[in-house]
Amino acid sequence: MNQEKIGKFLKELRKQKGLTQEQIAEKFNVSNRTISRWENGHNMPDLDILIEISDYYEVDLREILNGERKSGNMDKEMKETVLQAADYTNTEAERYNKRVRICNGIAFLLVLAYTIIKDTSLYDNPTVMIGLDIVQGFAVGMLLVGLLYSSRYGARIRAFKHRLIKRRGELPR
Repeated sequence: MNQEKIGKFLKELRKQKGLTQEQIAEKFNVSNRTISRWENGHNMPDLDILIEISDYYEVDLREILNGERKSGNMDKEMKETVLQAADYTNTEAERYNKRVRICNGIAFLLVLAYTIIKDTSLYDNPTVMIGLDIVQGFAVGMLLVGLLYSSRYGARIRAFKHRLIKRRGELPR
């Protein structure tokens, strides 16, 4: 897949409609800079946006991915498959976002508990102090786990884990 060729094709389609990058950016709810990156071949639209672009310009998705026009319309089955793939991608993203929110919520509750107990007379007890140190450690750990889940490194670690598990022949759900 040649991103520069695709970018030139997207630019050509936009100019055929007589639109500016700003107008297209507004249509697809992205920034002008994002449109520029697509058209210069530095970046590619997400799959769900690619489908919207193909509908908007009335071109086949394969034409966009090839960076040139072809004859005929996209098969309905092909379009449905791509839509299902986009839905799957969005579902996966929602699942990971939920995990991040859970990690951050637990961290917030632990910090809140630490703050409340630290300001009481219970803090003078050595056992409580050790317990609060452990709670504080868990809070920082949960924030780091949430950060890891929301970063690119988290995705790379998950992909690496899945490759290792596939080699063993036992892919968990």
